Amino acid sequence: MLRDINAFVEDHLADADLSPASIAAAHHISVRYLHHLFQRDRRTVGAYVRRRRLERCRADLADPALLRRGVGQVGRRWGFRDPAVFSRAFKSAYGITPGAYRRRLLR
Repeated sequence: MLRDINAFVEDHLADADLSPASIAAAHHISVRYLHHLFQRDRRTVGAYVRRRRLERCRADLADPALLRRGVGQVGRRWGFRDPAVFSRAFKSAYGITPGAYRRRLLR
């Protein structure tokens, strides 16, 4: 079941409304059971979704074909509603702001 849930998350990362409740509902399980499934791997649903979104954002920021897309747009594309929240999450995960990451890679 966890494999199906992970695939669902991948398919819906861009949906800003993706949440433990929506994931659980789509799989006809309780939110509590969803958290239990993730807890087995010592992770949380929210942390997994955030990590996958940040990985997608990082890939987009490194893509020269997407240079015209602003940093905030990249974050919104992958479900971050607030550019400041996206920037803080990115910096926390990678130690650099999204804009600085892009500039460093695309010099």
